[in-house]
Amino acid sequence: MFTVFRKEMMWGETKLVLETGKVARQADGAVMATMGGTTVLCTVVAAKKAKPGQDFFPLTVNYQEKTFAAGKIPGGFFKREGRPSESETLISRLIDRPIRPLFPEGYLCETQVIATVLSHDLENNPDIVALIGCSAALTISGVPFLGPVAAARVGYKEGQYVLNPTIGKENSGDLDLVVAGTKEGVLMVESEAKELSEDIMLGAVEFGHKNFQPVIDLIISLAECAAKEPRELPPAAYDKKALIAKLEALIGADIKDGYNETAKQARYAKLDAAKEKALKAVPAEDFLPEHIEDAIEQMKYDHVRNMILDSGRRIDGRDTKTVRPIVCEVGILPRAHGSALFTRGETQALVVTTLGTGQDEQIIDALVGEYRERFMLHYNFPPYSVGETGRMGSPGRREIGHGKLAWRAVHPLLPEKEKFPYTLRVVSEITESNGSSSMATVCGASLSLMDAGVPLTRPIAGIAMGLIKEAKGYAVLSDIMGDEDHLGDMDFKVAGTEAGVTSLQMDIKITSITSEIMKIALGQAKDGRMHILGEMSKALTGARDGVNQNAPRITTMNINKDKIREVIGSGGKVIREICETTGAKVDIEDDGTIRVSAVDQAAADAAINWIKGIVAEPEIGQIYQGKVVKVVDFGAFVNFLGNRDGLLHISEISQQRINKVSDVVNVGDVVRVKVVGVDDRGKVKLSMKAIQEA
Repeated sequence: MFTVFRKEMMWGETKLVLETGKVARQADGAVMATMGGTTVLCTVVAAKKAKPGQDFFPLTVNYQEKTFAAGKIPGGFFKREGRPSESETLISRLIDRPIRPLFPEGYLCETQVIATVLSHDLENNPDIVALIGCSAALTISGVPFLGPVAAARVGYKEGQYVLNPTIGKENSGDLDLVVAGTKEGVLMVESEAKELSEDIMLGAVEFGHKNFQPVIDLIISLAECAAKEPRELPPAAYDKKALIAKLEALIGADIKDGYNETAKQARYAKLDAAKEKALKAVPAEDFLPEHIEDAIEQMKYDHVRNMILDSGRRIDGRDTKTVRPIVCEVGILPRAHGSALFTRGETQALVVTTLGTGQDEQIIDALVGEYRERFMLHYNFPPYSVGETGRMGSPGRREIGHGKLAWRAVHPLLPEKEKFPYTLRVVSEITESNGSSSMATVCGASLSLMDAGVPLTRPIAGIAMGLIKEAKGYAVLSDIMGDEDHLGDMDFKVAGTEAGVTSLQMDIKITSITSEIMKIALGQAKDGRMHILGEMSKALTGARDGVNQNAPRITTMNINKDKIREVIGSGGKVIREICETTGAKVDIEDDGTIRVSAVDQAAADAAINWIKGIVAEPEIGQIYQGKVVKVVDFGAFVNFLGNRDGLLHISEISQQRINKVSDVVNVGDVVRVKVVGVDDRGKVKLSMKAIQEA
């Protein structure tokens, strides 16, 4: 019934298996990829024809995790998987980025790639397995695909590169890098590093590329026995060369004139006018409007690239290495705990930091288990930032991806929780955009955090690099603009400090690039990063002394673990009363660490004293202030230290003889008492008389 094809290999210390022919046989391509005990089902389905009038390639990549893969039941009321988590969205992007450039021009059929995690051994990360499986499924599907691609995770520990470190182990090293590419070269890099040098980062990329070559061979061997017949590409919709020749005579000079404008909006106005001129001049019976627009885009592409390669001059008049003018401001929002406005050319980020307590940590329910995150960085890209109208709603894949990139850049420089026990939330509002807003977010986040008093190890800056590569040569561009990103061959983002790289992300739009180009780009990026750090230092050179006056003050104290129950109380009664009465927040950890936070220091002191009273042990000979809580014939019971009751015997109330206890003390009275003893049962004996005698 089944015709199963299976290929396997030992990859490092783990077996990698690719299998097709048994599951999801109605898909164009389906591969079950397994590494260790982690299995991902990867499928590809493509429409047979493109929709009429469609002028773009509709590729969708969906990565999804099923909780049954780890033997778990989903949380929440519905008890089933819902919308994609942030991690699922990021891995969908991770798969999309290296495969998208490998579909040939002219292929416009809607294509959907789905990767479903079916089993997770909690050791082998499913993102690498999913990317390899999707590449294999595309390679055998018959869909036009210039692959295969493969990927590897690279760690760096004790001066050695580590291939595919298992979950948990990558966190113990200095690097977590994912690299993907083809036989010829690298297509995508995503990483977080602890201030590593450019040479170490480049070495990691080369190490990963070398070590995933056997995986590409494995995919090819599977395709040799299981691949479907390749689809034929549809014929060209129109004679592009003839149309470009016609348009060159009509609006060629107008396009060149448009690119002489250094201001974005003025440039776009002239280019739009040229397009309208062409649409009116070229008869619709000769060429359709969408064909004219497509040809004009090709003319823009050719003009900008030739201008840069021939003269070294860029759209806004810069040379290839110059960074646009930078203005940095901090403390611009009076009530925010920290704020910064970072402007670089026509890109601007308003970045705000908020300091919270342990109760503000994000609880993340992942396949590997539940954990808490104390640092959040959220990126927002409203349509007004590019002078357009658009949909406003929940963050999309772009916002989540850019936010995570900035998170990776900043995260290695944050102080440890023990030294700085705050929860940190950074929000970047992109208010203008023409060039890398994610790298503007990194710079703004660094300034905003320092403005809030967060003691970063060092300031962090980021820069986006571009590439123009033709047969006649190439040019690496520093601080690329939006048009250069759109018309170029590479988007290479590098973030770090003066000491080294903390994050590197690269996406290639051509089939691959060489190590030589990457080395030049990294060196040029370092020069640009140092320049940006210098400009940032004009606003703030380091963290402010102490947190902002509007931020909560956190005091840490430690108690005996046996006393935790007394501080919390039955059903949380005691700790709720402390918080409601004083206005402070109290976080208690299992090891007895208590963090008391409040904007008002008096509120914090009140809560601290309350807790100290609960956990303190009465000392014989010490005098305490207490409240009479009960009166009986033989004396009174006095509550002191918050949770302690002691007996004040009638004979210890006064030096004079008294007939009735209520003649001297009554319920509710506040009295000073001295501890004079503790009996065998732990009952405390109190005295007012002893104080009077003294």
